[in-house]
Amino acid sequence: VHCTSEHGYPPVHVRGPLKGGSVEIPGNVSSQYVSALLLAAPLADAPVKVSMVGRLESKSYVQMTLDTQNRFGIHVDASDDLTEFQVRTQSYRPAEVEIEGDWSSAAFLLAGAVIAGDKVNIRRLEKKSLQADRCLLDIFKHAKVRVSQDPHSVTAQKSQVEAAEVDVSDCPDLFPVACIIFANAHGTGTIRGIRRLRIKESNRVQAMSDGLKQMGIRTEESEDSFTIHGGKPFKAVINPHRDHRIAMAFGVLGLCTEEVTILDAECVGKSYPSFWSDLQSLGAKVTSA
Repeated sequence: VHCTSEHGYPPVHVRGPLKGGSVEIPGNVSSQYVSALLLAAPLADAPVKVSMVGRLESKSYVQMTLDTQNRFGIHVDASDDLTEFQVRTQSYRPAEVEIEGDWSSAAFLLAGAVIAGDKVNIRRLEKKSLQADRCLLDIFKHAKVRVSQDPHSVTAQKSQVEAAEVDVSDCPDLFPVACIIFANAHGTGTIRGIRRLRIKESNRVQAMSDGLKQMGIRTEESEDSFTIHGGKPFKAVINPHRDHRIAMAFGVLGLCTEEVTILDAECVGKSYPSFWSDLQSLGAKVTSA
């Protein structure tokens, strides 16, 4: 494959064909690199072997990739610990797939019910989903949140949140949600597994720390952990650094205050274009400037 770019920046031009072969990549940076290689590998002229250097984090995302490939007729030989993959030359075949609800987006609305609402039920959240962010239920459990689940939906209710210790190594997108939950908790909560969150759409550790401090919530951080001293957040103007998940998190936390202003609020369009209108439909007062 031949790739060219402007000093490492877009636009990037790629042309094949893929010849096949072996490649080693770090497993502790992003599962997206693994998924991208697995999706392309069946189209190579020769078999492809992908090996992880170190532990593969966010395994659920890779498992979802393998499951989707299987639905479209692709077989990948993967080791039990998902550190080695063998892919022979194959062809994708058409398939009919029903897209399930998105746990990542739903997490913000469910958290809103927990810290500032009454009760919210979200349908099409599958109990047997491979999505990493189904781990939201584990975070809720640790925080003593009132939540119930049936095979196809989840209901969360306003709760007296208890501080806890959770690990988001395999579900990093839940970090902003965990932050706003513990910001309203009794006591001090700790979120571990945050190292990779500094290289997301923004430095999410810094963005959440700055925003929480602006709202009167004290935080502390180390290389791989983030501590939040629960309290009563207050009015603030938040810069989400064009990061959709930061904007949604502080939009929800603002429900606990007199008012919060989110700059560049349209950045939620990356993953959840109807977020603000959905929040409004649940009773939140949302206005645009």
